[in-house]
Amino acid sequence: MSLFTNPNRIPENYGLKIAGGLIAFFVFMRLIGYGNHIELRLLNLFILVAGIYYAIKKFKQTHEDHLNYFRALVTGVATGAVASAIFAAFMFVYLMLDPSLMQSIVENETMGRFLNPYMIAFIVLLEGVFSGLLVTFILINYVTTDDVNDPAGESK
Repeated sequence: MSLFTNPNRIPENYGLKIAGGLIAFFVFMRLIGYGNHIELRLLNLFILVAGIYYAIKKFKQTHEDHLNYFRALVTGVATGAVASAIFAAFMFVYLMLDPSLMQSIVENETMGRFLNPYMIAFIVLLEGVFSGLLVTFILINYVTTDDVNDPAGESK
């Protein structure tokens, strides 16, 4: 069983897919000349929402249509954390290889003079993990989960 078919590796699978989407979006924005507009980070949220939603949906599908509320929370947060860690590592490497972006951040951002690639990667990681937590919390209220009173493995 590979990473992409193992039902116990859903956070890693979808985290990689989300990170791929985030990286592709970032590179696309850089190529068309909008890479310096940090306000576009808000659009990353749509990629994160879609990825976490499909991860939770896949978990439910691969576990006989059972989804405990807390298991959904863990799956969503872990998916967001994997995606954020990969994207933060990418941003660190990219900032090390492209000093012009780092210089633009230092010159144009309020706290820019205090930032370096390490700090920016850490901020991207924190922002992604907390966004993943918030997105997951909101999504699992719209995804049907098992009742708390129904023991796992027993059906009516």
